[in-house]
Amino acid sequence: MAKKLAIANQKGGVGKTTTTVNLAASLAATRKKVLLVDLDPQGNATMGSGVDKYDLEHSVYDILVQGMSVAQVRQRSETGGYDVLPANGDVTAAEVELLALEHRERRLLEALLVAEDDYDWVLIDCPPSLNMLTLNGLVAADSVLIPMQCEYYALEGLTALIDTIEQVASSVNPGLFIEGLLRTMYDPRNSLTRDVSEQLRSHFGDRVYRTVIPRNVRLAEAPSFGMPVIAYDAKSRGAQAYLALAGEILRRGEEVVDQAVATGQS
Repeated sequence: MAKKLAIANQKGGVGKTTTTVNLAASLAATRKKVLLVDLDPQGNATMGSGVDKYDLEHSVYDILVQGMSVAQVRQRSETGGYDVLPANGDVTAAEVELLALEHRERRLLEALLVAEDDYDWVLIDCPPSLNMLTLNGLVAADSVLIPMQCEYYALEGLTALIDTIEQVASSVNPGLFIEGLLRTMYDPRNSLTRDVSEQLRSHFGDRVYRTVIPRNVRLAEAPSFGMPVIAYDAKSRGAQAYLALAGEILRRGEEVVDQAVATGQS
């Protein structure tokens, strides 16, 4: 059964799509079977995976609105080693059309339930806003990874996002929780970065990943070549950081299972 992880932040420009693409590739590099779901009409995760959003026969729109299956829509990221449910501008129409459908917030969940035995991990790239697409991502997910920059305004946006996650958990997805907070575009030379990072760690404790994602030119260049950074430059600091993040996430999951076994909950 797949672990379904939404990557979300209502603030744009925080490395959300970069994280989705590169975490997918890093998990795939550990021989995990991975599905990336692009829910953003901009289709950046699709293009960054080497799939042409302008040449799609089907997109995630067809899953959400037309009821197509994952098997009918998925594409292979040859550069990343994982499958993609791609997105393009057509997905914008899904927001409006979903409003007329029954169980509109559960459309993605229902599609993934049929296919989850095919994968170890499903990573869901949510749009940088709270809309019906993001709601579908949060309802389908087991947990949420929040990428964020260590700056003042990011803290304000984080409060709003946590409120949203709590509302979804209390109403339509009671198991939803915050998997972790990921510090992106990290520059330890910046005093504000260090101050905000310390505030995060003091407030959220172990939910803040030890791994940080640095500002890295190769990481910024890779999407223009339709590649995750580990395919573009595996030795770069950005590639090494996302490989470390994948390792940290996998270790955390193993620790949770071990604890459950030890306490007789599994």
